[in-house]
Amino acid sequence: MAAFPTRGLIVASIFLCLLSSISSSRIGQSDEARKSDPAGSVGDQACARCHDDVYQSYTKSAMAQASGPAAENLVAGNFTHRPSGVTYGIYSANGKAWLSFNRSGDPLVRGHRELLYYIGQGRRGRTYLFSVNGFVFEAPVNWYADRQMWDMPPAYTDAREIPMNLPAVMSCLDCHGSGIQPPIAGTENRYRPPVFAHPGVSCERCHGPGEAHLNGGPIVNPVKLPAKLRDQVCMQCHLEGNAAIERAGRHVYEYTPGDDLFQYVRYFVIAGSAPGGLRAASQFEALAQSTCKKKSGDAMSCTSCHDPHRTVTKDERVSFYRAKCIACHGATFAAKHHSDRPDCTACHMPASLSSDIAHTEVTDHRIPRRPHEQLELPPLPNVLPQLVAFPSSEQKEQDVRDLALAWQAMFGGETSATQHQAEQLLREALAQSRQDPALLSSLAYVEQARGNDSQAREFYEDALKYDPNSLDAATNLGVLEARQRHIADAIKLWQSAFERAPGRSQIGMNLAHTLCAAGRFDEARNDVMRVLQFNPDLGAAKQLLRALNETPPHCER
Repeated sequence: MAAFPTRGLIVASIFLCLLSSISSSRIGQSDEARKSDPAGSVGDQACARCHDDVYQSYTKSAMAQASGPAAENLVAGNFTHRPSGVTYGIYSANGKAWLSFNRSGDPLVRGHRELLYYIGQGRRGRTYLFSVNGFVFEAPVNWYADRQMWDMPPAYTDAREIPMNLPAVMSCLDCHGSGIQPPIAGTENRYRPPVFAHPGVSCERCHGPGEAHLNGGPIVNPVKLPAKLRDQVCMQCHLEGNAAIERAGRHVYEYTPGDDLFQYVRYFVIAGSAPGGLRAASQFEALAQSTCKKKSGDAMSCTSCHDPHRTVTKDERVSFYRAKCIACHGATFAAKHHSDRPDCTACHMPASLSSDIAHTEVTDHRIPRRPHEQLELPPLPNVLPQLVAFPSSEQKEQDVRDLALAWQAMFGGETSATQHQAEQLLREALAQSRQDPALLSSLAYVEQARGNDSQAREFYEDALKYDPNSLDAATNLGVLEARQRHIADAIKLWQSAFERAPGRSQIGMNLAHTLCAAGRFDEARNDVMRVLQFNPDLGAAKQLLRALNETPPHCER
């Protein structure tokens, strides 16, 4: 009998995750805090009544085109992934967009999915979403615009099995679409259609709900907000950090412009080290390292150089951004400083390959004085890393709970020293908030990994008491029950979790192996088939299905 825990609530993240395959590390509390798109949302068309010029310009911008129906913006093509031997086709048929997949000689790896939405305006790349029984997933291939090529998502370039079960989670969708209803309670990627009420990033994403404004009331103008709140409007999607931790009982998608973003999420970065490379979606963090921002302070913001209502054309790019530099540095400086080379960004904001998105270039918002110069010193050897809140102004308000979860997400299993620090912070935080399911699940995993099953069980049970929908707590508690031969209890926990997260193949495999070992072959076969419905290339599932289909059936691992 096999039973495998999941590393509950401790996973890596990148913000532009729909061009990636890495899950979100935004750790929150429960589904009770979830709410839908803010009341009073009216959509962009309502804004056009009085702001038609801005509306027409904005509809052509990158943000406005960040998502939409797949059939309206399909990049057709074919792609064979050599490590896995799977051939993919992306095509239109009967007014719909489709993805086909096929591996010669493998009948289970042959099929198609209707593509419902695209994500990404296409300058860097694009991915597509499909649905199986209402559960929404990312396509297992991405379009990379810089290289004009199809390839696998990051982290899957050498995969031998195709990833058909990459969940489209809210922390990814929220920065690419508008009016998104949160996942159905207890699930991570089951949405009521349509997933996007409005394609792209709508006006209300930066200005707040517009219903009251249509009736003569005020609306948020980010320029008139205090600097901290102004910057957070951009920060909500253009700051990643090394870890992003949702506040207890809050979700970042509940934020609306004018709120304090840090009441919903806290960002953490590793201090004292040179960046290993620029992340695709952390421009705000990079800008904070620039001399321009350090000397300008609150006087400089993203809109000092960017007009959010339009996208600068290729023909005007050089003159547009040079004018932004001259606005601060002055015409006299500009006349003396490489007047024969007007493209300031070519030297001071060079493009380089992203450290987290394959085949993708990122503009260096650190604005180095000299191209590729190191802005920070490398870390001292054998020194415990330092994780600090970002921006630094949040350091004094730092909650030990958020820091503890950030530490566990970043370093919990790396070395004994970092694990000790993470565990110490988790215990300190739990002493302050004994009813926090995120802390309870994280500490339970620590105890489970150490072999302290009794203490882990207590923590998992408490986590489920305060958040009955926790998939990780239920899955891992099931592992403990199976170890103690409490088979009925393990099956009950896993069945509930697998019903709500069928893309999590390991839950289904735990179920199938346990049922098989109990001689319940038909039930085991049904669970394996459900695993393969969502993850048709999982080798372990195909092997178990073959064993179950033999006469007599057996449980070969």
